[in-house]
Parts: sequence; C-alpha cells; structure tokens
Amino acid sequence: MIAVRRLRLGAAYVLLTYLTLHFTNHALGLVSLDAMETGRWWFLALWRSAPGTVALYGAVAVHGILALWLLYDRRTLRMPLWEAAQYALGLALPPLLVAHVVGTRIAWWRFDAGDPYSRVLLTLWLQAPESGARQTVVLVLAWLHACIGLHYWLRFRPWYRRAAPWLFSVALLLPTLALLGFVTAGREVAMRAQTPGWSAAMLRAANAPDAAEAARLAAIRQGFVESYGIALLGVFAARGGRRLLEWRRSVRITYPSVRVVTAPRGFSILDASRFAAIPHASVCGGRGRCSTCRVRIVAGLHELPAPSEAERRVLARVAAAPDVRLACQTRPIRDVAVAPLLAPSIVPAEAFATDVRQGREQELAVLFADLRGFTRLAENKLPYDVVFVLNRYFETVGTAITGAGGVTNQFTGDGVMALFGIEAGPATGSRQALAAARAMVEGVDALSAELATDLGSPLRLGIGIHTGPAVVGRMGWGESFYLTAVGDTVHVAARLEQATKDYAAQLVVSEALARHANLDLSSFPAHDLTVRNRAGQIAVRVVDRVARLPRV
Repeated sequence: MIAVRRLRLGAAYVLLTYLTLHFTNHALGLVSLDAMETGRWWFLALWRSAPGTVALYGAVAVHGILALWLLYDRRTLRMPLWEAAQYALGLALPPLLVAHVVGTRIAWWRFDAGDPYSRVLLTLWLQAPESGARQTVVLVLAWLHACIGLHYWLRFRPWYRRAAPWLFSVALLLPTLALLGFVTAGREVAMRAQTPGWSAAMLRAANAPDAAEAARLAAIRQGFVESYGIALLGVFAARGGRRLLEWRRSVRITYPSVRVVTAPRGFSILDASRFAAIPHASVCGGRGRCSTCRVRIVAGLHELPAPSEAERRVLARVAAAPDVRLACQTRPIRDVAVAPLLAPSIVPAEAFATDVRQGREQELAVLFADLRGFTRLAENKLPYDVVFVLNRYFETVGTAITGAGGVTNQFTGDGVMALFGIEAGPATGSRQALAAARAMVEGVDALSAELATDLGSPLRLGIGIHTGPAVVGRMGWGESFYLTAVGDTVHVAARLEQATKDYAAQLVVSEALARHANLDLSSFPAHDLTVRNRAGQIAVRVVDRVARLPRV
C-alpha cells in the first residue's frame, strides 16, 4: 500500500508541475499573444519530448488507474467532506478534459495538426464559446483538485503553518492570472479575426483538421468517454459484488458505551466507524499518515492481524502502548472491542501528539496568574458587567501568553494557567514565561486605565512561575479533550502564585526557572517556600514589580 501511495504521489507531482507551467503559459497572454507562443515553444520542448511524453502520460495513466483502484478498495463511501470533494473533482475531470486533449495532443499526433494559441483561442473564443466556458471550468476544477490534495498532504509538515499564507497566495494568484491571460489573448485573437483572410490563413498554416479528420477525432473522444464510463461502472459493480461476499463473514466491533457495529470482514475499524456514523478522528482521511484515528484494543488484541511496517512507524512516533492500533490500518478478522483515544475534533497540528492516556513527561515552565480582589470588585456589579470585564481580562492575558509562545491551558474564575516550552524545551520556555508575565502586567495595567471609570480600584495581577518535570498530554472525556499538564511542577507553580499575596508582590518565581532562563535575579529577595503536601522547601525569588525584571 505504501508503494501504491508513493507511486500516486509521484504521478501527482508530475501533473501539478504540468498544470503550473501550463497556467504560467496562459498568464503570458497578459503580455501578448506572441508572448504566449514563445512560452508555448519552451513548454512543448519539455512535454512533447520523449521523456516529457512518457512522464506526463505515464502520470495520467498511473493517477487515473490508481484513483479507480483506491475507489474500489474503500470499504465505505462515507468520508469527510473535503475527501468527498477531492474524489468528485478527480472523477469528473477525465471526461471534461478529453475534448481539449483530443483536439490538441491527439490531433497533433495523428494528423500532424498544429495547436498554436491562435488556433485554440479562435475555437474557444469565437467558433465554440461554449467549449471555452467548459475549458474555464475545467481549469478551475483541476487546480482546486490539485490544491486540496497538496494541502491535505503537506499539513502534517511542521513548516506548513508558516508557509500556508504564501502558498495560498500563489494558489489563488496563478489560476487568476491564467484566466486573465486567456481572456486578454482571446480578445486579441477576436480583433485579428476581423482582418479578412486572417483566420483561414492561420488555420492553413496550423494544418487544422479537415471535416473527415475532425469526425475521427470526435470518435476517439466519444470512445474514451464511453470506456471511462464503463470502467467507473465496473468499479461500483465490483464493490457491490465484494460487499455481498464480505457480509457473509461479518465481525462485531464494540465501542465505548457498549455500542456494537457489525461490519463485513475486510473493513478497517475506521471504516466501521464511518459506516455506523460514529464520530472518529482521522486528520489524514484514513491514509495512515497520522495517528489521530488510533484506538486502544480493549479485547481481541491477539486475534488482530499484525501491524504493517508503516503502521508500526507511526505508532512508534507517538510512543503508543502495545495495545494501541491505528483504526484506519487495522482490519479485524474476529470480534474486537475498541476505545478511540482522541476526540473527533482533533486538529492537524496534533496529528502526532503523544498518546493522551499515557502523556509524556518533559520539563517545561508553568505559569499561574490571578486577579487580586476581583471577587470584592464583582460584588457591586451586574453579572453582565462582570462577564464583560472578565472577557477583556482573559483576552489581554491570553494574547500576552500566546504572543510570548505559550499555550493558554485553563481559565478558571479570574485565574489562568499557561504552559511554556512544550516544543522548545525548558530554557526557551522559561524565558517565554517571563516575557509573558511582563506583557500580562503591562496589558492589565493598560486595561485598568481604559476601564478606570468602571472600576473601583485598578486591576492587580499575581503571577507564579516554576520550571520542572510534568506529564503533558491531551486529557479529558468525550468532546472535552484539551492539552494540559499534571504533576508536582504544576502544584508548585500554583503555590507560587498564592505566595504573591503573602509577599505583596506581582511575581514569585522559582530559582529553577531563573537557572533555566540563565537570568540573574540576585537583586531580588530570596526565600525558601514551604509547599503543602510536599517534602522540603522551594527556593524562590520575589519580584515586587515585574517592570524591574531584566529583559530576556
């Protein structure tokens, strides 16, 4: 299966390159018709050479045949909307494209007919404008099909989120320029066609097909459409025959809450979930490229087929337990009981997150913050006013946390918990947490000034930060899964925030955080803090005003 996907991906790359160069050639119409013809010479030098011909039509054949094969191989046609759109576009393109291919490449190959832009545009712009409209639609659909596939393949790459705005700009700009070039050149051909004898002379020079040759080309086009239709119907007929055979040997898959799905043998666990309309995470669409569909095998683990090499690699990447399998790659041959591990609403950025039931231990910085005296302030205000102030406060501190590179973890009452260094490590995380603390205090001070007439006294913030080991993972139940951390480090950070009341300070940080941040805090008072339910004391530094912190 990996070889099939790599072959299809290679074919897709060739076709995307062809589309990109073809659209670029169209865009030259914004310069002139002659510029398009010059670009076409280089375009044909590549794609009508022997290597180019083999690459292009080999890619067309591979991509098309494998698309039909993968359609047959699917056990259920229930799929996410994006995947259905990609399938629909891909299946619609061959009959829409065949007229253009036969009229250009096949006409050149069979009858030595030239296909300069002037001849093609004369046909599409003046002689058969309905064909021009169809070709415009095909251009958009082909590009949309390619972009959907490219997006859902690249979105697992760590750099893709940063590059996505630039790639989107290119994806939007290129077909727009191609269409504008087509329209501009079409108008130029229409003007030239007004010159008596120009059209006839151009068609003779291009050796345009005569009536008999045009009829033979029409027969070729019709033959392809009929053959394609038969192949498509054959795939669905084969699916129906396989379904009848497989239903005779069904398996039962038990989900949490004792829901049981009866599915034909040969269905993957993800196929069964989709067949029964059970929400099941699958960021990559069931292609085994991510780990979001993984399940814990509650019963029947040893009766499952062994995982493939590709599945083992993905499971190893997320350090999955021995009883965890990818739902899209596991096809039970006997009854099993499973428990999906990720919420159905999982996002691409978390496609390879560590197993949420195990978590992973790592060092990071944990920040707790709380508004001082907000309970008394809220006593004399209407509930709507309290909600307004809290939302402005959460917006302010949330922006400061994410701007510094942290993750807002919990908003409880008027408090907030944030994590830093999940990906970057404890040193960077510690510096980010200190930068966030500074930005939070500055933001709350600005908010107090803005709401001075509505507040009895300025808003004051108490912040505690500690760096140390914690277990990080997506935890929760049902739809309420979120990334969080648990452990002694979290407990200590919460205690440091409470200690800001005892010391009448804006910030209390542990010596461990200062050491990781490589920051000299010797000018601030040092204390040994006792933490309830914890042996020993924590060495801390008390910062009366965050503005006095050295820049990190």
